[in-house]
Amino acid sequence: MKSRFNLITALLLVVVLAGAGFANGLSLNSIGPRALGMGGAFVGLANDASAIYWNPAGLSGQNSHVMVFMTDIIPTATYQTPDGVPAAYAVDAQTKSNHYISPNLFAAYNMGDWTLGMGVFVPAGLGAEWDKADFGAELMSYLRVVSFSPSVAYKINDQFSLGLAVNVFYGMMDMKRSEGTDQYSEESSGTGVGATIGLKYNFTEQLSLGITYKTPVKVAFEGDADMGALAMEIKRDIEWPTWIGVGLAYHVCENWVITLDGQYSNWKSLESIETESSFDHPLAGPMTVNDTLDLKWESALQIRVGTAYQVNDQFTIRGGYYYDPAPAPDETLNILFPSSTNHAFTAGASYAVGDIMIDLGLEYLLGAERDIEMNAVNEMPGKHQLNIFAFSLGLGYSF
Repeated sequence: MKSRFNLITALLLVVVLAGAGFANGLSLNSIGPRALGMGGAFVGLANDASAIYWNPAGLSGQNSHVMVFMTDIIPTATYQTPDGVPAAYAVDAQTKSNHYISPNLFAAYNMGDWTLGMGVFVPAGLGAEWDKADFGAELMSYLRVVSFSPSVAYKINDQFSLGLAVNVFYGMMDMKRSEGTDQYSEESSGTGVGATIGLKYNFTEQLSLGITYKTPVKVAFEGDADMGALAMEIKRDIEWPTWIGVGLAYHVCENWVITLDGQYSNWKSLESIETESSFDHPLAGPMTVNDTLDLKWESALQIRVGTAYQVNDQFTIRGGYYYDPAPAPDETLNILFPSSTNHAFTAGASYAVGDIMIDLGLEYLLGAERDIEMNAVNEMPGKHQLNIFAFSLGLGYSF
């Protein structure tokens, strides 16, 4: 039987956490308190400035406004080694209840047929920290990405609008683990550029269709790592893959809307992640080592539904649900790549005071337990589970 540390050797190569609020991969599930409250079924509606993320064509026709919000994600992951593992190597662990907080800003400026937008937001921002006593090693990871996204939308006619956002990613990654008797730690950062293209078509005053395409974004991380007395320079490319969203929004009446989305992530393109480490070996001199972490993920299609009901001129309530299938196979699943089939339930509300809007979104995600068989192929056998609570609180101002 492998030792506790050998069960997690995959963490040597790269730590990129996916999970709480993540789309079973490297992206947060719901950007914006209104979208979050509607289960992220927002591509066909996209009726606030967070359309820059969901569907930039939705900016067309919006009033000029700015919205700021804070999102807090609180993941709880558990891991238990399989039955039959000797007591000396058995693990029954749970992550610390950390808060992963991200600030966000979106703005839209209406110029008639043209609408300009700007977003500074966090499409990926989460981490994991396991108790050192459970694994005999300090295990911590934190990944966050900030996107700077200037945007434009054009109203072709009363039915049809197009939108474009340029996404400049700045990514940061921290990681700590133990390598033998030494403590390993790293810090890295990098940039990448991509785009979001959207269209919105109003079939009638009640029914609208939205389609969004996000290009892949490759972030080239570079940084420093230390392992005992050994200092290293590291390089690692991580790609956020193609994302396609198709959504419908149906206004049952003037103050009630129902939305339905299908959102596809091409995780299959992320077959592996390579890390290049350069260092001065005390005996051999300058060396460069290339390591590959195999992921073998499958592409995934999320199904999302949401609703919003305007109770009166001041108060609106929201609800939603989404189904999120796991992209990672049993073979490559490990504790810092949590991947499960998730069922998420959301709720939210808005309160308007003149030109000011206060928004709240809540999410609880239930991850199905994965019991990974112990064999020569599976990287980390045992029972894996992830649950998440997240909330987003925002303030908007129209001008």
